[in-house]
Amino acid sequence: MFGIRFIKSQPTVHLMQFRGGRLVREGAGQSFYYFAPTSTLVAVPVASQDRPFILELTTADFQSVTVQGQVTYRIGDPKRTAALMDFSLGKDGRAYVSEDPTRLGDRVAMQVEVIVQQAVQALELKQALRAPALIARSAQKELASQPEIQALGLEILGVSIIAVKPTPDIARALEAEARESNLKAADDAVYSRRMSAVQNERAIRQNELDTEIAVEQKKRQVRETQMEAKAAVMRKENELRDEQMAADVALESRRKDLVAEQASNSRTLAEAEAHRVAAVMQALENADPRTVQALAASGMQPGQLIAQAFGGIAEKAERIGQFNMSPELLQTLLAGPARPAKAAA
Repeated sequence: MFGIRFIKSQPTVHLMQFRGGRLVREGAGQSFYYFAPTSTLVAVPVASQDRPFILELTTADFQSVTVQGQVTYRIGDPKRTAALMDFSLGKDGRAYVSEDPTRLGDRVAMQVEVIVQQAVQALELKQALRAPALIARSAQKELASQPEIQALGLEILGVSIIAVKPTPDIARALEAEARESNLKAADDAVYSRRMSAVQNERAIRQNELDTEIAVEQKKRQVRETQMEAKAAVMRKENELRDEQMAADVALESRRKDLVAEQASNSRTLAEAEAHRVAAVMQALENADPRTVQALAASGMQPGQLIAQAFGGIAEKAERIGQFNMSPELLQTLLAGPARPAKAAA
């Protein structure tokens, strides 16, 4: 009414009011009344914005690749941006009066495409396929230092390379090459594993052979030790046998000496006994037989005397006509030797 309007901006919009060519007020998230016929409103969005891009480029080895990425930026200096591009609002305070706000993203994307193209053209195909992160870091650094970006007051938040893809034919060729390389690596791994198994088997056999040799050497040492022990035992037995033989020979010699000495003693005793007997006989040659008998009967037992008496009777039997012996006498003679035994008991 009467040209007075009200405007309210978001916190992500830097709102500026110009009147008479002069800046009256500015700030993010402003809300105020203004007189539309004499005021010009400039709304510069300061929120971060994403600008995707897809490029068909050629690598250093003349291979076509598709680079897909995204750049994120924001307006860091709204006054500088508004001085170079038209961000003024219409009379209704809602729509822009020019297409500069939409062309800002295109200008940023153009700068990114130039930088990414230079980075990809400096690499070969395989290097480019393996270096999206490197390309993104290089593009972000160079983009932030571009004079146009700085003049527009833009702040580069980041550059991302989502994918670097070759043509389908080249992709199949690379896949085949990688597949063959992987198969070759698998074959090499199998060969290495077999070689390792063979070497391990050889080492195991060598260890077994060394063990058998060591066991045989130990057995030979044991046999040699046993033979030496047997030889020592045999030597000891021979020495003991020789000592026993020597002892037997010495004993036999002592026995011979003892027998000879006994024989000499016996001979001496026999000679002495013969001399004694000869002397006794010589003494008894002139003696009366009765005296000899009486001397022999001295010290005899009664039974012996009676037996001697019976012997004399038997000698004179032709002169004795009849001889009577009473049973009492015979019983006395028979019982005579038992009495001393009973008495002794």
